[in-house]
Amino acid sequence: MPWKTLLVAMAMIPAALPTIAAKVAPAEPLDEHLENFRPFLGTTWRGVFANSTPEKPVVDVMTYERALNGEAVRTFHSINDGDYGGETLIYWDADRKTLAFFYLTTAGFRTEGTLTSEKNKYASLETVKGEANGITQVRGVAELLPTGRILVMADYFKEGKWHPARKTEYVRDDTARVKFR
Repeated sequence: MPWKTLLVAMAMIPAALPTIAAKVAPAEPLDEHLENFRPFLGTTWRGVFANSTPEKPVVDVMTYERALNGEAVRTFHSINDGDYGGETLIYWDADRKTLAFFYLTTAGFRTEGTLTSEKNKYASLETVKGEANGITQVRGVAELLPTGRILVMADYFKEGKWHPARKTEYVRDDTARVKFR
């Protein structure tokens, strides 16, 4: 399975995690349901995939910003300087009373999902729309570690069963840049 198809849950999971030593964004208006995202606004994170090798590194860079006059949080990321990337809009879905998101990718598919939280762990469940090599759903968990790093694990649903997709640990790196081609 190419690594590009395993990245569906990439951008939205870490965005909801409170973090230590995060740069606090200015007090611009933000929907009250999105306040846990405020410490991430204006920050960038870099993660190297656990199955990455020095010969074939797989590096993800993610950035977070306030969007739509504070009614949403936008995250965007790129893998290996633009080999793959995506953008997510996270918002409060008042009808369903949950955090929800849309994720659009450079690979031509998109996802829609929801976020739930419990202490320092956040979970996402999303439905894939469009062709993603047969993947129809992705679930992920992100955990804020005591070190201030974020551990993200994701699984994908294909051909009637769940498959492990990835494990990535992110560190804050405001010098890193998201790149699209």
